[in-house]
Amino acid sequence: MRVLKYAILGLLNRKPMTGYDLSKEFSYQIGNFWSANHSQIYPELKRLLDEKLVVYNIEISGDVLEKKVYTITEKGRKEFLKWLNKDEPMEPTPKNVFRLRMYFSNNLDIETRIRLLEHQLVQHEEKLAFLLSEMQRYSGVPPFDSDDFGDYLVLDGAIMREKTTIEWLKKCIKICQSKTNCDEERN
Repeated sequence: MRVLKYAILGLLNRKPMTGYDLSKEFSYQIGNFWSANHSQIYPELKRLLDEKLVVYNIEISGDVLEKKVYTITEKGRKEFLKWLNKDEPMEPTPKNVFRLRMYFSNNLDIETRIRLLEHQLVQHEEKLAFLLSEMQRYSGVPPFDSDDFGDYLVLDGAIMREKTTIEWLKKCIKICQSKTNCDEERN
């Protein structure tokens, strides 16, 4: 399934956008749970045009700069809504290189394990701080029919995920530190 197709259709269902605007959305809002880059977005836009799911208008900016502004068609909106209404089975657990390394961490000395865990902790704390700053734009749950409602739900889930990951990392560090303390006491 071409999930990128539906992500683009969903964004264009909100408002017309250029390819550049779409790329920014994947770096910003959607980037918290889905990624796509220029080299994926532009070929997908061409497919969507060929399938008559989107159209574009050329807008002139300045004296000569042309930009294509894409809009979803009625056919595209119907296909997007059909996809949106599908129930999805749970996906397999996403790959996580760091957790795979921790699985085999018995091959590392305890100081290296702690250093790696602490580095991950810092990254997740920074991510949580960013997500919490994003959540500040909401004073409560947005109206159910607004574009902000879905963003709010996903952002809330991302905050919960980061808090849980931080809790797990702190627990791992504590376990490793207690091992270090036990070893030091024996010596």
